[in-house]
Amino acid sequence: MRKPPQILETQTIVKTRLFHVEQLDLKFSNGIVVQYERLRGSERGAVLIVPMLDTDTVLLIREYAAGVQRYELALPKGRIEHGESILDAANREIMEEVGYAANTLQHITSLTVAPGYLSHVTHIILAQNLYPCTAPGDEPEEIEVVPWKLSQLNELVQCDDCTEARSIAALFMVKELLKNDR
Repeated sequence: MRKPPQILETQTIVKTRLFHVEQLDLKFSNGIVVQYERLRGSERGAVLIVPMLDTDTVLLIREYAAGVQRYELALPKGRIEHGESILDAANREIMEEVGYAANTLQHITSLTVAPGYLSHVTHIILAQNLYPCTAPGDEPEEIEVVPWKLSQLNELVQCDDCTEARSIAALFMVKELLKNDR
């Protein structure tokens, strides 16, 4: 296994309410020194929840995605608050975004997106045995909840408004996991 490069210096380039851009001066084991830039994610990361209403029905949400300037169909997600466990964060987010809580929560895996320049980790959580329960959220408008059959997952990924890669990966993982549990 290769030895990771030595971090010579880390410097904040810009920091906003949402983004923290850092410059890293790295020295590789072959002696080459380079500068990298990265978006620094929250230290706690985020959760992305696959809330299963039954063994084939997942609850998706449709909400505005400013990055692509349209409404996007995806799984509920959110940041992990200070002092909150991954599973507690997942349960809170589904209460806020889909109006349910879960009796059973299972951490499936953790994913990164663009790890070459983004230090963000998303924890994928399977939520089962749901029951109605709401909590106030921080969304600027009501979120549309869209039930979808996992057995029709191939049709979902053909939809123009379902492009969020973490959601798609999580749905395929859970579909396979649940298939193996039957």
